[in-house]
Amino acid sequence: MSRVLIVEDEAHIAEGLRFNLEAEGHAVEVTDNGEDAIQQIGASAFDAVVLDVMLPGKDGFSVVRELRQARNFIPVLILTARGRPEDVLTGFEAGADDYLPKPFNLDILIARLESLLRRKKWMLASDPLTMPATASAGRFQFGDRTVDFERLHLLVGERSFQLTVMEADLLKFLIANIGHPVSRKAILEKVWNLHEDTDTRAIDNFIVRLRRYIEEDPANPRHLLTVRGIGYQFVPHPTK
Repeated sequence: MSRVLIVEDEAHIAEGLRFNLEAEGHAVEVTDNGEDAIQQIGASAFDAVVLDVMLPGKDGFSVVRELRQARNFIPVLILTARGRPEDVLTGFEAGADDYLPKPFNLDILIARLESLLRRKKWMLASDPLTMPATASAGRFQFGDRTVDFERLHLLVGERSFQLTVMEADLLKFLIANIGHPVSRKAILEKVWNLHEDTDTRAIDNFIVRLRRYIEEDPANPRHLLTVRGIGYQFVPHPTK
């Protein structure tokens, strides 16, 4: 049985989610503010969080950001009433794993949540430091770096980094286009299903984070290259 924390200040939505998730076999706790959510997550073992963005006091973005800064990678599904692409990207930048705009379809929410819970089970079932250093389904190796897309792990030598879903999806898209620069517009549309007129600074911030994981010298990248006027290109085996 998975334990899910719902953070939602609209009581009818929170109780509706509680009822339906409990009917799916989950144990559910509910809180209506960000401060209490952080305390509960720190004091108890939850498997996932359904988190509204518009909360009194500490908003949902701040909650996710604080969790990630504390190295807590509990799966987080954010709910946003605004639904603007900029808000979605802000959530991804903060470290959210998935999002749904309000009003949402309950079946879709449950499916998205179950997907996040499966990812967590895969991660718990795998010791990233003992993964074989060979490429296979769901993994990609370049040099001494191995990306496991199912378990959201990146191994660099003996160091292990936990990726968010959005970081992993961006890296997968760049790897799928080895040898070709990809535009910011393509990343927005193909990775995050957002419109081309969305502010692209969030993409640049994601690239900066990935470079910190992958590059020996993030200020002088050799794998995640900027293609001026276009976007980015992934180079698995740089020659220089």
